[in-house]
Amino acid sequence: MKLCVTGIVLFATVAINAQIEIVQFSAEFLKDNEISLKAFRGYETKTLYMSKESAMFKKLDIKYIPTLVLFNNAEEVMRVESGISLKLPDDAIQRIEEEIEEIIDSKF
Repeated sequence: MKLCVTGIVLFATVAINAQIEIVQFSAEFLKDNEISLKAFRGYETKTLYMSKESAMFKKLDIKYIPTLVLFNNAEEVMRVESGISLKLPDDAIQRIEEEIEEIIDSKF
């Protein structure tokens, strides 16, 4: 019984995490200003560069780089932008983590 419950919880966790994606939009010359996405190991993460993915930047109307975008089920949930400073806010990771917690809490 305990093994069954553990299996169900593990499956639910994997299913929820698979739906969440964090994408960092940046430019190659700003690599020093990017935030490490290692804090989001349990989720799908990627960094897209303006020189290689310009169509995606236009499609999502990315105005500032770097920008972090949180997706849930392929829909944008929130965005953290750098503004003209070319540097993300110090609490960017915390803000994304809080939003992920809200998404997960809403599933149960």
